Parts: sequence; C-alpha cells; structure tokens
Amino acid sequence: MLDILATTAPIYVLILLGYGFTRLGLFSKADMRVFGRYVINLALPALLFKSLSQRSLGEILNLTYLTGYFIGSLAMIILGYSWSRRITRQNPTVSAVSAMGVACSNSGYVGYPILLLTLAPVAGVALALNMVVENLLIIPMLLFLADRGRESGNQWRSLARSLARLARNPLILGMLAGLTVPLLGLSLPAVAARTIDMLAAACSGLALFVVGGTLVGVPLQGVGVRLAPIVIGKLILHPLMVVLAISALPLFGFAAIDPVLRMAAVLLAAMPMMGIYPTLAQAYGHEDLSAVALLVTTIASFFTLSALLWLFGPSTA
Repeated sequence: MLDILATTAPIYVLILLGYGFTRLGLFSKADMRVFGRYVINLALPALLFKSLSQRSLGEILNLTYLTGYFIGSLAMIILGYSWSRRITRQNPTVSAVSAMGVACSNSGYVGYPILLLTLAPVAGVALALNMVVENLLIIPMLLFLADRGRESGNQWRSLARSLARLARNPLILGMLAGLTVPLLGLSLPAVAARTIDMLAAACSGLALFVVGGTLVGVPLQGVGVRLAPIVIGKLILHPLMVVLAISALPLFGFAAIDPVLRMAAVLLAAMPMMGIYPTLAQAYGHEDLSAVALLVTTIASFFTLSALLWLFGPSTA
C-alpha cells in the first residue's frame, strides 16, 4: 500500500502545489491559462509525436483498444444522458453536459503522468490512442448532443465548426505528424529529436500544476443530487465499462489486447474529467455544476485511483 501511495501522492502534491501557489497569489488564474496553452500547444503535441514516431503502426493502430475504449465511453454517454433526462428530468443540453462529465477523461494532464509512473512502457501509446477516441469521436458527439437543445438549424453547422477546430488542434496535428514517421519509414535528425524530447519532458509536471491552479476559485454552491451520479459515473462506472468492452471484444473476433495496455485503458478511464470540462459547459450556461464536479472528482480520484492500483497489484507500482 505504501508503494501505491508513493506512486499516486506526487501527482496530487503537484496539483496541491498549483492550487496553493495560485491561492497565495504567486501565480494568477491568467498564468494558469498561459501554462495550459503551453502544455496543449507545444509540450503535449511534442509528447504525442515522440511516442508515436518511435512505435510501429501495429502498436499505434490498436483496433481492440480503440473500439473497446470507444464502446465503454459511448455506454457512459448513454447512461449519463439517460439518467439526466429520465431520472432528474433535465433538458437535452444539461443532459449532454452531464454525459460529458462521465465520459471524457483528463488523459493528458492527469492520466499521462500517472501512467508514466505506473505503466511507463505503454504510457505514450495509450495516451495517443485515447486522444484519437476522445478528440475525433467522443467530444464532437457530445457537442452535437449539447446543441440539440438549441435551434435545430444550427446543429449541423455547429458540428462542422467543431470538426474544423479539431482539424487545426495541435494535439491532432502532433498525432498525425507522429504517424507519418513510421508510415514513411523516416528518421528524425538528432537536433530535432532532442528538441522534441525537451518539449515533451516539460509536459507532465506542468500539466498537473495547471490542474491545481485552475481549481482555485471554483464555486462550491450547487452541490446536490446531480453531482453524485457524475462523480460515481466518471470514477467507477467509466473504467468498469471500458474493461468490460475490451475484455468482450475477443469474443467477436478482435485480437486480444496486451494486459498492460488494458490496464492503461482502465486507468485512463478512471481519471477525473478533462480540465476543460467547465470551459465547454460554460458555452451552454452550466459552468457552475461542472466546475464543482471537476473539483470533487479530482479530490475523490486520489482514493479511487489508489484503490484501483491496489487491485491491479505490484505490476503497476
């Protein structure tokens, strides 16, 4: 158990440092946005490029992982949306925001640093595979659902704008660039490789610091019956759905997945929701609940992730 705490504690110490330094005024929320842009636009794309460019296409395009993670996340979208619509009687937009909270993980800021400490050999590939599913499938689908509550004529236009933004996303560009290296059999010059290594090395620690700083000032009002299903769904049901989906796929002709990569998929599904969750919800006027859900889920994930690592055993420590 001490080994597990030694693995997870540094993650949350860095988050706490980000929160504490921002709370004390040494950094501002505006600084966190700048740091976050650095991670998203430079460090994380460099990391994805580095991870993908050093792998074979067979490792990168793992159909079992992609399909299983998508099915597990899709199941959470259906559960989260249906619960909000049928049980708490919310409108389609609020229901889509709730579904976003249970189906989208913080793969880059929190997930990758934890994988780096626990499952380092597959950390980069698992992150890239998750980015493919989340950025190309899950997030556009959720944005489309959220826009259903608005004027019907704008739905497809909004989806088209979302897809256009994704095409210019540095994370997507980093993945595509990384894929071209093994596809074309290229090798990077030493100067370029070292530059990318330096950018990628800055990713994990700064990303966690940004998560902590972003949580400063999160409003605590509005915690109620709508919060518990989001927290439970994200931290417990999402990883359960992903592991069930990946484990069942070989019964339908898919290749069995490497056990270590399956652990990585489950761990990434068990992360708190993505850090931009309140930002996306803000566009629909529901940022307060989403911000509180992000705060509570991030805190609770310390205990749920520690328990999950304990269940996995020493292979992840």
